[in-house]
Amino acid sequence: MTKPRVLIIDDDLSMRNSLVDLVEAAGWTAKALARATEAARWITQFQPDVILTDLRMPEMSGLDLLRSLEAGPPLVLISAHGDIPVAVEAMSAGAYSFVEKPYDPKRLLLILSHAAEQHQMRQSNHRLKERLQELSGLDRVLLGQTTEIVELRRTIAMLAQGPMPVLIRGETGTGKDLVARALHDTSDRCDGPYTALNAAQISVAQLPAVAQGASGGTLFLDEVCACPLTVQPALLRLIEAQEILPEGAAVPEKVDLRILSATNENTDQAIAEGRLRQDLLFRLEGFALHLPPLRARLDDIPLLANRFLQESAASMGGAPELSQDDISLLMGHDWPGNVRELRYVIERFAFLSRMGAGRISDALSSLSDFTAARPGLREAVAAFERQMIARAIQDHAGRMDEAAEALGIGRRTLNEKIVKLGLDKDALL
Repeated sequence: MTKPRVLIIDDDLSMRNSLVDLVEAAGWTAKALARATEAARWITQFQPDVILTDLRMPEMSGLDLLRSLEAGPPLVLISAHGDIPVAVEAMSAGAYSFVEKPYDPKRLLLILSHAAEQHQMRQSNHRLKERLQELSGLDRVLLGQTTEIVELRRTIAMLAQGPMPVLIRGETGTGKDLVARALHDTSDRCDGPYTALNAAQISVAQLPAVAQGASGGTLFLDEVCACPLTVQPALLRLIEAQEILPEGAAVPEKVDLRILSATNENTDQAIAEGRLRQDLLFRLEGFALHLPPLRARLDDIPLLANRFLQESAASMGGAPELSQDDISLLMGHDWPGNVRELRYVIERFAFLSRMGAGRISDALSSLSDFTAARPGLREAVAAFERQMIARAIQDHAGRMDEAAEALGIGRRTLNEKIVKLGLDKDALL
C-alpha cells in the first residue's frame, strides 16, 4: 500500500493534535479539520484514503457528514461510550467502523489501515478498468460478441498479468499494435515506459539504447519477421539474459523489460527462407495470440460499424444512421484490410454524408476490390438475421411474442430461425 492519507475531523483541539501525532508517527499523511462542514472541499483537494471523524460536533455531526457523502473514502467514527447506539446506526448507514474514547492507538491504526487498504484497492481496480476502456483501444478494435472475440479479450486480460513474451499474430488491420498497448496498459508495468519499434528498422547499435529506454516497462517489436539477421542474435541475448552491452562498456548492463512482438507473416515460411532464426521465434513466442480477420466475425460488423459511426458523428457534428441495406453491403464485403478498413469506410461514409452523397455504397466504391454482389452473401444475410433477432430478444427481455411482433414475423417462424441460426436465447439475457 502506498503512503496512506487520512482526513481527521474533531472539534477538540487536543484530541485533533493527538490523532495527527499518532498517524504521522505511523507514516501516514494527515490533514486535520475542526468542522465537518469543511470536509467536502478537503476530500476533493486532499483525496484521503480514509476519513476519521468525531461523532458529536457542532453544525454537522459525524453521522450528518456520512449521510452527505454519496461516494468517497471509507469513514471511521470515534465516539464516547454513551454514543454506542448512534455509532451502530452509523454503521448501518455505511460507516466503515467506529472506535470508543479513550481509544486504543494500536486498534485505531489497524482499523484505519484496513479501511485505507480497501479504498486504495478499489481505486486501483477503477484505474485498471479505465485503462482497459480508454487507453488500450480494445473496446474499439476488439468490440464484439462472437466467441472468438470474447475468448480473445479474456486471454488478453490473463496475459497482461504475466511476464512472458507474447507474439501477436494477425492480418494487417486487425489491431495488433493496440493489443500490444493493452497488454502493457493493464499490466503491473503500466507506469513504466512503453516503447514501440518497427523491427525492420532497428540496428545492432541502436538496440542497447532502446533497451535502456524501455527498462522497467515494455518493448513492442512490430513486423518481427522483417528484423535484420544482424540484429537477431543481440535481440535473442536481450530476451534470454535481460542485459545489454552499451557501446564502449566493458561489462553488460541489466535491464528489466517485457518483450511483445507482432507479425502478419507466416513464421514457418520466414524460418524456411532464412529470414527469421528459429531460436529467436521460440523466445518471442512465450505465448501466441491470434487475432481473427474481420471476415471470420461477420456477426460483429453491425456492432463495430455503429460504434465507428458514433465516433465519427461526434467529431463531425452528426451523421445519418446505417440502413439495413447499408449493413447488408458491409457484411457482403471481404474486408482485406479488416477492422482498420471498416473504420476508414465508416469515416468516409460520415464525411460523404455531409457532402450530400452519404451511402455506404459510395464509401465502398472507393475501394478497388469492391463489388456490390459477392459470393458469401447468404452467410452475410444469416449473420445479419442473427444480430437482428438477438437484439429483439434482448430489447424485449426474452418475451418471445413481443420480439416476434417487433421483427414482423410469427412466433413459430422466430422459433425456427433461432434453431436454424444456432442462437442461444439464455446466453442473450
